[in-house]
Amino acid sequence: MGRLGVVDPSSYSQPDLITTEHSALNWKVDFGATKIQGSVLHRFKVLTANLDKILLDVRDINVTNATLLAGGSELPINFFISDAVDDIGQKLTLELPSGTAKGSLTVRIDYETSSSASGLQWLNPAQTLGKEHPYMFSQCQAIHARSVIPCQDTPAVKFTYDATVEHPSELTALMSALIDKKEPGKTLFKQEVPIPAYLVAIAIGKLVSRPLGENSSVWAEEAIVDACAEEFSETATMLKTASELCGPYVWKQYDLLVMPPSFPYGGMENPCLTFVTPTLLAGDKSLADVVAHEIAHSWTGNLVTNKNFEHFWLNEGFTVFVESKIVGRMQGAKELDFKMLSNLTDLQECIRTQLNKTPELTKLVVDLSSCGPDDAFSSVPYIKGSTFLRYLEDLFGGPTVFEPFLRDYLKKYAYKSIETKDFQSALYDYFIDTDKKDKLSVVDWDLWLKTEGMPPVIPKFDESLANVTKELATLWSSKSVADLAGNAEIKKTISIHQLIDFLGKLIECKDIVDLTESKINLLESTYNLKSSKNAEIRFRLNRLIIRAGLIKRLDEVLEFANSNFRMKFCRPIYRDLAGWPEAKPAAIRNFLSVKDQMMAVCSHTVEKDLGLK
Repeated sequence: MGRLGVVDPSSYSQPDLITTEHSALNWKVDFGATKIQGSVLHRFKVLTANLDKILLDVRDINVTNATLLAGGSELPINFFISDAVDDIGQKLTLELPSGTAKGSLTVRIDYETSSSASGLQWLNPAQTLGKEHPYMFSQCQAIHARSVIPCQDTPAVKFTYDATVEHPSELTALMSALIDKKEPGKTLFKQEVPIPAYLVAIAIGKLVSRPLGENSSVWAEEAIVDACAEEFSETATMLKTASELCGPYVWKQYDLLVMPPSFPYGGMENPCLTFVTPTLLAGDKSLADVVAHEIAHSWTGNLVTNKNFEHFWLNEGFTVFVESKIVGRMQGAKELDFKMLSNLTDLQECIRTQLNKTPELTKLVVDLSSCGPDDAFSSVPYIKGSTFLRYLEDLFGGPTVFEPFLRDYLKKYAYKSIETKDFQSALYDYFIDTDKKDKLSVVDWDLWLKTEGMPPVIPKFDESLANVTKELATLWSSKSVADLAGNAEIKKTISIHQLIDFLGKLIECKDIVDLTESKINLLESTYNLKSSKNAEIRFRLNRLIIRAGLIKRLDEVLEFANSNFRMKFCRPIYRDLAGWPEAKPAAIRNFLSVKDQMMAVCSHTVEKDLGLK
């Protein structure tokens, strides 16, 4: 594939020559054709004299016209689209008149999306909770905005936007922006804070809302909205805690939209409107930490953004770090450390399975010259990144020293897109004239950024909560069912988070003695696993069922895989099934039967996990 651009290996656009300042979207959403039709008006800032063309990213988009708007007149311009690069898209070239000067330039592009646009999901009424109305939503991260808008689809470029969206009048339209005006069948939006293309988001469905706080509501289908309001009732507290840590919240509104089960991520930090998976609805708020993560993105990712996805850890490592601090402030320091230790269990599993054939993707800063961001996506930038930040915090003197630096860093690079070297220089500039300056030379940047595998240093965490789960995993993996049945240790009270971590550690045990139907039954009865609504618990139980080779429970495993298409769950399940010869044919048949209900990013990666691609 090679690097498509100088600034961003995954984008043809040339932000060093021209950059988008504002985009005006004029959309008609056609549920019958499963397409968006309309136009985008881009106001560009030309950074170089005599620019002869504008290069934009597209993917399966049908462009009908391109027009240069200048001095009240409209000038048609030539355009052409290159051949597609797999999993990346195409290059749209707009030819400019000779002698184009530096400064402002406005272009309108008329187009329609493909009915199979990788960034859009169309659900028929039967696929929704209410069963009466269709539903549509977008997921543009990492590089799927180009399937929805011809644009500079790179986080190196940030722009404001407004949108006029025509939609069925009985449905509600929401975007990653503030609602400016509503009339039947038409909604106008405004986003006045510059954002990268991947944060443009839309959802349209039969949606209702409930308040969560002064500037916060939750949206969902009627049947679950009250349960959602209860589950996410701590949102306003999380938002206040995050503001104390990171500085003023600039986005005005913070709403949640609880998505249909086909949404591929735990959450997506779309400004003003976080999308979250319904798999967070555990009934006891135990999985609401994902909301703390998405709130943290309001600063780390949305305000200060990675310049390209090779530096994705600047978005996700920082966000996990801030998320754990929010949890720590609300639940205590022991819970903070337990959360970070639990994350390391997940990272170990990811490196052992998902990335075992691509160890180069276990580096903190990766090379995306020969693969797309979707293929590189893993828990490495999240967990290795946040572990690095915790290491730095401990090195420089703990939270009282490091949190003021964090606020300074976020203020310094607010509204900008940066690379790892910018973070390095911020750390250096902040501490060079302090009594901590000698610590700067201790940091081995190459070791942290360029070494494969687990973090090179594991910080000193409070292990009291984690030791309980470690001992339980050792006990269950090393003892027979007969020995366990009479052992009082397995009856000790543990929290939901400890149960999740224990099951994760058990999966990671190389050998599990006597892993049979009887042991799984004992596990289920001891911890009431069968009645659990918690998706994290059910996910881990299903993986243990696969590992035990209980073929008669395969339908149950597939039922869980079909209950949601969140990649965190369905990818490891399909990977495990692919390694179980007896079950693999059924897993493939099942995947092919539900593939069209998945978002492109999910079906594309699961196909690879099953060896079909």
